[in-house]
Amino acid sequence: MNRNVIKLLIIRGLRSIGQGALVVDLTLYLKQLLWSGAAIGGATTGAGIVGALLILIVGIASDRYGRKPFLIVYEAITMVAAVVTSLTTSGIWLVLAIMIAGFGRGQSGAAGPFSPAEQALLARYVKREERGSVFSINNAIGFFGMAIGALLGAVPHLYHQASPIASYRPVFLTVGIFSFLCLIMILTIKEPTFMRQVQVRDKTQEESIRKKENHAILLLALVNTLNGLAVGLTGPLMAYWFSLRYGVSTGAIGSTMAISFFLTGLFSLFSGRLAGRIGIVRSVTWFRIIGSILMVATPFMPTFWLASLLFILRSATNRSTQGNRTALSANLTRDERRGFSVSVNALSMRLPSSLGPLVSGYLFDSNMLSLPLFLTAILQFANAIIYQRIFGSFDKGE
Repeated sequence: MNRNVIKLLIIRGLRSIGQGALVVDLTLYLKQLLWSGAAIGGATTGAGIVGALLILIVGIASDRYGRKPFLIVYEAITMVAAVVTSLTTSGIWLVLAIMIAGFGRGQSGAAGPFSPAEQALLARYVKREERGSVFSINNAIGFFGMAIGALLGAVPHLYHQASPIASYRPVFLTVGIFSFLCLIMILTIKEPTFMRQVQVRDKTQEESIRKKENHAILLLALVNTLNGLAVGLTGPLMAYWFSLRYGVSTGAIGSTMAISFFLTGLFSLFSGRLAGRIGIVRSVTWFRIIGSILMVATPFMPTFWLASLLFILRSATNRSTQGNRTALSANLTRDERRGFSVSVNALSMRLPSSLGPLVSGYLFDSNMLSLPLFLTAILQFANAIIYQRIFGSFDKGE
């Protein structure tokens, strides 16, 4: 395996540890600071909108100027945000950390709104026929790291202090340390001098290729919109939902998240192998259908541990296909447009998902705890059927 690929995989693992801790603790921390569900959802929605704009800018710019500089900027921002949030409870600084650094979104180790640059860089070092496998490994490493991070998320429960910020400070500082390590590793990656691919093509041929690429990208973006809405309704707020529904501690929630991330990592490896046998698209479709059924059943569980079991299985089946989905988007275009393709793929997920937390936060405040989960299941089931219908032919060409 290429040395730069190995470094990118290690960076993914280190970064995901901090993200795993924050996906458990951030909303619970804001709850302790007496933020309402609507306020928490609003901040997360703002993060989604800002992130969506950055995703498009980074994707296009990275095709022109290279990918490495954007990853350096991301780690620097995350490191500064982690230090600042460990020192103040100011709403402005917390909102900025959530919006710009993506705190609490649980991105399985991805570089937040700068992920198009990272994914395009990884794809550049991997052969087309190997991308499904490598991206699945990359996804698995991210979830294994988040499992470790989720266990660290139990620190505030064990480390009782006089104030919320004192209890949660070790978590924020841990995020800063891992961002610093990622920054050092990124600096050691040797990205070739970035030049746009120059090929002599007939103008008509070039227009035909671009038209096909744009059509495929547009279809994927439209399909992703449904999934984005579904993810936004529950993904960032599940720890908060468990706290409201069952009144459990950060330790119990952190343990559940850790197990779910670890199992998702194992399923990601299995998903990569499954994609090699039945195809990328079909593997995504079946896992998503199973996940939708599990999500419908979750609100009916009478105890936290039964609900946790379904959540763990649902996370493993639904989120483990992320590597396969990324591989599909990377395969839709040539290298000189891959940043754009990946950014549109991410944007079509991020923008609609940014609306979900605001809606869910309002519903939670209105004591309608089950409705967001039902809506998520319906949207993802519809997405699975449409995804298979539109992109099923890609499996035949693999």
